[in-house]
Amino acid sequence: MKGTLRIGAGAGFSGDRIEPAVVLAERGELDYLVFECLAERTVALAVRARARNPQAGFDPLLEERMLAVLPAAVRNKVRIVSNMGAAHPVAAARHTVAILRQLGLRGIKVAAVTGDDLLDSLRAGALPLADVPGQPRSCRGALVSANAYLGCAPLVTALGQGADIVLTGRVADPSLFLAPMVYAFGWPLDDWLRLGQGTVIGHLLECAGQVTGGYFADPPFKLVSGLADLGFPLAEVGADGTAVITKVAGTGGQVSVPTCTEQLLYELHDPSRYLTPDVVADFSGVQLEQLATDRVRVSGGMGSARPDTLKVSLGHDEGFSGEGQISYAGPGALERGLLARAILEERVRRLGNALLDLRCDLIGVDSVSAGYGSHQAAPAEVRVRVVGRSMDELMAARIGREVEAMYTNGPAGGGGATSAVRPVIVIESALVPRSAVHTAIHWEES
Repeated sequence: MKGTLRIGAGAGFSGDRIEPAVVLAERGELDYLVFECLAERTVALAVRARARNPQAGFDPLLEERMLAVLPAAVRNKVRIVSNMGAAHPVAAARHTVAILRQLGLRGIKVAAVTGDDLLDSLRAGALPLADVPGQPRSCRGALVSANAYLGCAPLVTALGQGADIVLTGRVADPSLFLAPMVYAFGWPLDDWLRLGQGTVIGHLLECAGQVTGGYFADPPFKLVSGLADLGFPLAEVGADGTAVITKVAGTGGQVSVPTCTEQLLYELHDPSRYLTPDVVADFSGVQLEQLATDRVRVSGGMGSARPDTLKVSLGHDEGFSGEGQISYAGPGALERGLLARAILEERVRRLGNALLDLRCDLIGVDSVSAGYGSHQAAPAEVRVRVVGRSMDELMAARIGREVEAMYTNGPAGGGGATSAVRPVIVIESALVPRSAVHTAIHWEES
């Protein structure tokens, strides 16, 4: 049994920075580097990508990340765990092996964990939704994705069978970090106390730079230095489930009791019942102790028996959003912006029932705050933003065209017009029996 396990967080979302992960692989003296890159909507978009190209469907930055991090990871014997497999873990594994061969790295075993995709089995059946009334098949938009949140068990199996890299689809975020702990320390999968403590650690690491001060920074109240070179966190985990959260020396940001406290409370409803596929974790007794600069000891996590069901994230096709923006600057910018918005509201509303939603904002004036009344002086510039949704892509595109037409048909001095059309995916949740989910491990080797 290993004495202390060092686990680093290489990413907290799909578009996260890559350089901090390289620093961890090179200088973190890690055993494992975990990349958490999957959000609910990300999975649905990956399913669409796979439908267009059977060899796609994994994280779009997988290649760039692997090219950057694999040389140091292989050299330093750092094993990688990630959900960058998204909607196609097997293709992600094959692509990773191709990258390993390109880099001249041989004998690396890559495991793809599948089983989270329930789309085919759910399309025809009735399934009660956890968060909203109704059935998936009764929603207005077509069901495009259905992915169960897997726990750590199949990842532990892959590690036990010698995987150097484990790529998955939808796995609960803390479970990605819990798997190396369970494997390294031999924790039984019904040791609820240690699984609860390990889940606390995974939760602290899962958003990467948030716990090292990135999302924490809020000047002038909470000052954090070196954010341009923010270091991502790592945990020094003991076999009893306690850990020290820290980062590589010399990197930016900070690890402190306040940064860890904010991340501990992130996306937390009932602190005593944090439901995961592995355990019902209890955060209510967690203790954080500042041992030294950038070193916080974590203890006191608890847990009880895991839920009988698994959460499923359901993605529905809800059409397309059409968006247009245009700027006005100089004297009278606000008045011209207000006039432009009024014109656009009238023009876009003429699209009739084809338009399902409409929002018109003045960015910098009332797009976030309650209204312009809170400003003491007229702004020197405003940006008009109009966005609407339609099931018809061409109709959604009309919104951007109307904004572009403001160059010559609206108030004076408009500039910087942009337009965009994007697919809209609405996410709902359901619960399924564990017996409905069957995982498998697929192997590739460089």
